[in-house]
Amino acid sequence: MPTCPSGHDSASTDFCDVCGMRMDGAAAAPAPAGAPAAGVPAPPAVPAEPCPQCGAGRTGQFCEVCGFDFASGQVPHPAAAGDAAPGGTDAAAGAGSDQAAAVPDRAAAVPDQAAAVPGQAAAVPGQAAAPGADGATAPAAGWAVVVTADRAYYDSVIAQGGPDAASIEFPQYCPERRFQLNGREMRIGRRSVSRGLEPEIDLTGPPADPGVSHMHAVLIAEPDGTWGVLDPGSANGTTVNGGEIVAGVRVPLHDGDRIGVGAWTVLTIQAPPAS
Repeated sequence: MPTCPSGHDSASTDFCDVCGMRMDGAAAAPAPAGAPAAGVPAPPAVPAEPCPQCGAGRTGQFCEVCGFDFASGQVPHPAAAGDAAPGGTDAAAGAGSDQAAAVPDRAAAVPDQAAAVPGQAAAVPGQAAAPGADGATAPAAGWAVVVTADRAYYDSVIAQGGPDAASIEFPQYCPERRFQLNGREMRIGRRSVSRGLEPEIDLTGPPADPGVSHMHAVLIAEPDGTWGVLDPGSANGTTVNGGEIVAGVRVPLHDGDRIGVGAWTVLTIQAPPAS
């Protein structure tokens, strides 16, 4: 039986069965750094960070299921008992499931949101609002959004076709709603009692826009006192002035800007009067 340079008896004639040394005296090539040894299973992949509110895997700054903000640790306010939408379900008539109805894909009129506003740094998923001089986000008081059912926006969405386009009708009546912007974040979506999600800008209805997700978009206070909007990855996307924004990229807002969500809902930004 052959003997390796270290004195081990080996049934193999090229490498020692005991120590792995070449039978001609050269050392066996080491395994690549970090590679598991032969016969040893590779370590399991590290799972995504779970949301502390609902347990869903993290994909960005905001949980796509319950709206939890991983950057600030803000937990959505649980809906109070009896706050369920009409009919005792999580959504109003025409939106009885947690899944937003599919509406036609909108072509991105603004391919690069960061380049749309010179000097404005684009946010990335998981990035908190930039701090002000004192390290905290400056308050953005006096701003508001006016929510309306916009026929022109609806026509542009339906004209692009889609699996549910033929079944989505423009509401005969939809009252105008106004929301004052305050705090650091204002979530746009639909209330869900089962998930404990109650967005600050609640578009539950009636009438309920079937294309609006429970966690559709977030308005975020900027350090300079203005606001920006971010889509965390909604099913049907979000537009600003007709151009679809990139999911996870925060886009600055100005007085009169129009945010389109769902099939017919438009939120018009109103800045505070100049002093």
